[in-house]
Amino acid sequence: MTNNETLQFDTQHEDMIHDAQLDYYGKRLATCSSDGTIHLFEISGKQQKFLEALKEHTGPVWQVAWAHPKFGSVLASCSYDGTVIIWKETAGSTFTVIKKHGKHQASVNAIAWAPHELGPVLLCGSSDGKISLLTFTEEGVWDAQMIRSAHTTGVNSVSWAPVIAAGAFTQPGAAQKASFVRQFASGGCDNFVKIWSYSEDKKTYEVTQTLEGHSDWVRDVAYAPNIGLPRTYLASCSQDKHVYIWTQDAPSGKSSTGQSGPAEWTRNQLTPTPFPDVVWRVSWSMSGNVLAVSCGDNKVTLWKENLKGEWERISEVNENGQKA
Repeated sequence: MTNNETLQFDTQHEDMIHDAQLDYYGKRLATCSSDGTIHLFEISGKQQKFLEALKEHTGPVWQVAWAHPKFGSVLASCSYDGTVIIWKETAGSTFTVIKKHGKHQASVNAIAWAPHELGPVLLCGSSDGKISLLTFTEEGVWDAQMIRSAHTTGVNSVSWAPVIAAGAFTQPGAAQKASFVRQFASGGCDNFVKIWSYSEDKKTYEVTQTLEGHSDWVRDVAYAPNIGLPRTYLASCSQDKHVYIWTQDAPSGKSSTGQSGPAEWTRNQLTPTPFPDVVWRVSWSMSGNVLAVSCGDNKVTLWKENLKGEWERISEVNENGQKA
């Protein structure tokens, strides 16, 4: 299958599909639906084979996320039923539940695995306004840490920052000195995007910056992959039909106080005019230089930054998988 071909097939779901995620190797596809199930497929070229239906949730399943293969064949799912379930492949290629996280009091809308360098950590955001982190400890148990009042009216999306600090490979000696970045972003019904960083003193994540600009619910946030280049990119999309690209330059040196604190975020609007409908999802390419935007008009558009720092639409795909 070439890059220009689209593979379409019947997922056998009985209701709307909310998410579809390939595993690390691109060989397995997990889909989830309002029918409360997760369907697994094996993908090989143009061929796909149905493997299994996972039925444990009692409400619509919003998202699925594959863990890094160093932790085994592990899949997480979150649902309107207020639970997060972690599944693991066992002998016979069947998936069984290894953890059911039920500490949220409302729909869990978003999940994201931390970069594998930080260990098996799953980030969860819920309509109850809380964010939770599930960590598989060295003792072999899942530890749940709750962050209360993350977004008081509900959390819609979460995304981990790249584990390599911006500028790590462009500043002399920075790569040797830099430790792993432990940071994530969240988007909520309060119209805010919040940046959270780990506090070694308090052993928890704290808000370091609140990004304002959207005028309605933030539907998705996504950090761009970064291999140590001098700028961090974060995309956000909203019910207000806008997509913003937030950028933060790597710290160039110490401030007047002698401390190199976090640089300010700069907001850029992706398009001069709003999108035709609500923008639901934003997703970066593996290289971090192309942004996919999923809009309520059933179209996915691809965007790339030119040398002038302006964002240009390079492709559009309609609901039939055809390029416009």
